[in-house]
Amino acid sequence: MIWFKEYTIEMLQGFRNAHMGTHIGIEFTDIGNDFLSAKMPVDDRTTQPFGILHGGANCVLSETLGSVAAWMTIDPELYRAVGIEINANHIRAVTEGHVIGKCTSLHTGKRTQVWQTDITEEATGKRVCVSRMTVAIIDQGTLSAQKDKVVLEKM
Repeated sequence: MIWFKEYTIEMLQGFRNAHMGTHIGIEFTDIGNDFLSAKMPVDDRTTQPFGILHGGANCVLSETLGSVAAWMTIDPELYRAVGIEINANHIRAVTEGHVIGKCTSLHTGKRTQVWQTDITEEATGKRVCVSRMTVAIIDQGTLSAQKDKVVLEKM
């Protein structure tokens, strides 16, 4: 297992109240030994004006998963995980239902991490998007620790 401690889906759902994911309906669904998954609706919150899943929504799902997964690998009393780059290849259009993001680590280093999120259509299992996110692991003192303390208290 790559996680700093044991986490549950219930623990992670508290994050939904603290970030953009709550606005677009992202729900964490599964934690494995080396992956984190979530689903996202394809609806009026996540589609572009032409009725297909917005590429930016794919990036939000990927960044949500990558940020939380990176955070789960570190001691949050000492470090913070902050995104420094994200890219996405949008492969096929989706107009309804849900998409599933499965995030796995390509590199879990002491100061940088790289996370890949494969996004598939829930109904068909077909790949919709592949995204990679680079995360910097910084000392807790580098940024204000107040927000992390609030999140930890809720857990």
